[in-house]
Amino acid sequence: MANGTIAATGKAAEVDFYHVKGRHKGILSWLLTTDHKRIGLMYLVFIIFFFLVAMTIGVLMRLEMLSPGETIMKPQTYNSLFTLHGVIMIFLFIIPAIPAVFGNFIMPIQLGAQDVQFPKLNLLSWYLYIIGGALAILSLFSGGGIMDTGWTFYVPYSVRTTTNVSLSVFAAFVLGFSSILTGINFIATIHRLRCPGMTWFRMPLFSWALYATSWIQILATPIIGITLVLIILERALGIGVFDPTLGGDPLLYQHMFWIYSHPAVYIMILPAMGVVSEIIPTFARKPIFGYVPIAISSLAIALVGYLVWGHHMFSSGISDTSRVIFSLLTFFVALPSGIKVFNWVATLYKGSITVSAPMLYVMLFIFIFSIGGLTGLVLGALNTDLHLTDTYFVVGHFHYVMFGGMGIIFFASLHYWFPKMFGKMYNEKMAKFAAYWIGIGFNVLYFPFFIMGYLGMPRRYYDYLPEYQIWHIISTVGSWILVSGILLMIANLISGLKSGKRTTDNPWGGTTLEWTTSSPPTLENFEVLPTVTAGPYDHTKIHGQEENK
Repeated sequence: MANGTIAATGKAAEVDFYHVKGRHKGILSWLLTTDHKRIGLMYLVFIIFFFLVAMTIGVLMRLEMLSPGETIMKPQTYNSLFTLHGVIMIFLFIIPAIPAVFGNFIMPIQLGAQDVQFPKLNLLSWYLYIIGGALAILSLFSGGGIMDTGWTFYVPYSVRTTTNVSLSVFAAFVLGFSSILTGINFIATIHRLRCPGMTWFRMPLFSWALYATSWIQILATPIIGITLVLIILERALGIGVFDPTLGGDPLLYQHMFWIYSHPAVYIMILPAMGVVSEIIPTFARKPIFGYVPIAISSLAIALVGYLVWGHHMFSSGISDTSRVIFSLLTFFVALPSGIKVFNWVATLYKGSITVSAPMLYVMLFIFIFSIGGLTGLVLGALNTDLHLTDTYFVVGHFHYVMFGGMGIIFFASLHYWFPKMFGKMYNEKMAKFAAYWIGIGFNVLYFPFFIMGYLGMPRRYYDYLPEYQIWHIISTVGSWILVSGILLMIANLISGLKSGKRTTDNPWGGTTLEWTTSSPPTLENFEVLPTVTAGPYDHTKIHGQEENK
């Protein structure tokens, strides 16, 4: 019997999904696969590649800000790299990372399914992701130079700039289709392919988080798609939708952009919260506290997240009534997030806690994300927002929530499911050291942003006054610490992949269905379809499993 509350699935598989012989061999066996696990790993390779590219650009930007005036690049180059860093990080890393990699690989196994509902559609979504990424890179080397509008593509500048905005915007449009197809696939899988006994409230919380996320992907992404097409049409045909000189309204663009982009924040963070809800009960050796409130809070975050886009526009000239309403709704959206944090900490209370590398990243996440959330409330209040808007305070908040939220949990997910995905184990001591180093570097890099912003340092500026230099120096040194920690973490994982020790099927003592399969899993995940008879985090009952006749 496996550790925890689930029974083993039977005879150990002889062939894992890496070595199954199919119609195609070599690279084609990957490029033409419909296996959700292989598709998840292909996402992983390219997502890490794009992350490293954007990280390199971020380091170059921090080097430029080391001293006032020109340090290593010209203003136009800085603007272009700033835009490129944002576009790659947001559209090619933060939004797709956890759903595309771990949603694809882990979620069907957690549900007791053999694959996702639409395997070929799943492969198409990966190709759209690659095509979108390729178009984004192609836009760098064509047209009038690297786009310099910032990742938000704000008009009227994005309509008038001579850089190749149209191709970059079209790349984001294609990536949106990839996101929509993934969301459709996940919702259909959760509705249709749950194994016998897997009722809604026996479903793991990671799958709940992906369910809420998928609805946002389907309902919100078309709005940004339409908005980006309108930019292309305005640039190509001169129609006056957003350009005020042609009778357009640039404020309309801001509304349409943030109606998508604020729900997109929850596309990024909800899957991360789902991962946290998986890791904590595993390493605390006790059931998750408040399973139902955590599950419902994911849906609540998704719902309220549609209603708060206006807090990005407090200084844009919208009415006082609108500002008050959006500020109030912003405080409401903090409630379900607070429920999650409270329940995570309550789960740890009196738990038999094992601080392995995944748990260390989760503890780091709770600390960092709490700072990000509290500073978000500062920006959600009208008076303080008017003082802090468009300053480095906003940049600090954004990175604490996005990178400190999704990025840190992406690292936690890698360490948590690494033995399941590859059947090997990394060096645990090195993984812990890298986690500590990343935590130190992150806070040294981004916390000075709050101080600079409060003092009045505007964001997106190439140059600055001398009184801000000390904070930029501290921040730049922090970037060196953070990057060295990330590279050490990646090197440790690659070393584990090449020469790590073979691991057992359930090295952490997890209690969800993925830990009942072999490591790595077989082609169809289970030799015998599981039947679930208890909740996913119940450490006292046993999940019986029998053949589905």
